[in-house]
Amino acid sequence: MRLIFVRHGEPNYALDCLTEKGVLQAEKAAQRLRSESIDAMFSSPQGRALQTAQAASRAYENMPVETLDFMHEVSWGSLDGSPLFKNGHPWAVSDELIRQGYDVMRRDWESHPLFKNNLVTDCVRLIAGKIDQWLSSLGYEREGLYYRNTLDGENRRTVALFSHGGSSTAALAHITNIPFPYLCTLFHMPFTSLTILRFDPEPGSLCAPHLELSGDAKHIEGI
Repeated sequence: MRLIFVRHGEPNYALDCLTEKGVLQAEKAAQRLRSESIDAMFSSPQGRALQTAQAASRAYENMPVETLDFMHEVSWGSLDGSPLFKNGHPWAVSDELIRQGYDVMRRDWESHPLFKNNLVTDCVRLIAGKIDQWLSSLGYEREGLYYRNTLDGENRRTVALFSHGGSSTAALAHITNIPFPYLCTLFHMPFTSLTILRFDPEPGSLCAPHLELSGDAKHIEGI
């Protein structure tokens, strides 16, 4: 199975929709996705992601788009009202930890004061659990750090998931076993960019997914 993460187009965050530029970006992304032979589409329930998904749906003769509530954008901020660096913004916090010399590859990153009291940590935990449930419904069961193909036949479907920079990063961090703060600093996801994971299609196989493409937004160059 191939899993394509697609970030939404340029948004009007206040109205939770795409700007005029974002609509053009979504149309370009839809044209790009026509070459991927997509079998199923899923989306965050938020407007900017759904609008982006709907453009792709039209390119596939109105393929249905199923919403995944847990893939809405992550939130951040202090859990108890005490001050947090940059209000707990996960990308700013991750960069700050690096400036301090903190090892952002640590598995216990959640215990750091800038994340321990940060709403985003609960969001990341939620997505980690829910993404595994969703992948199980697609035929890949989590076993320790890896995924088992539980289908009787070869799983060669391509699935597109339209969401956000934060929720996609949280999902990718869990699937690839890369700590969330490090992935925040490592990955850059431009608007409508594609990031593709490829899972072993062989029945019964246990695999770590392969990263086929990361943050590709060539389709919107010049927009």
